[in-house]
Amino acid sequence: MSIYRTNEIEYQPDDTAPALMKTFIGEFMKVGLVRYDEGVAPPPHFHPNEEQFIYVLEGKLRMVLGDETTTIEPGDLVHISRNMRHGILPVEGHCLFFTCKSPAGDGRLAQDYNKADDADEKMAEMAKIEG
Repeated sequence: MSIYRTNEIEYQPDDTAPALMKTFIGEFMKVGLVRYDEGVAPPPHFHPNEEQFIYVLEGKLRMVLGDETTTIEPGDLVHISRNMRHGILPVEGHCLFFTCKSPAGDGRLAQDYNKADDADEKMAEMAKIEG
């Protein structure tokens, strides 16, 4: 059994996005605490080899999930299947979420990141949405 005292572990910068992360690796999955500042996030993307869950702990985010754009807040749990285009944009301050991905791969949360063809267009749409 492994116990991680997350409050004793420092956030580390991500290698592909302007995020701070605390990452933990198991045999079949990887998890992390991910923090983005307001207005800063990775462009919409997809993971051909990974399934993902996001559980929002702090903040309000606009989210592209497939063809839908919505708002998610603390307590919301989002399932992202393989190859589903998704992206977030924190609004009204920073965001913090717990994420879980499978398979574990090399342990990096951004390992299977592939920018969506319409990423720039979708980011612009999310930035324009009021409320």
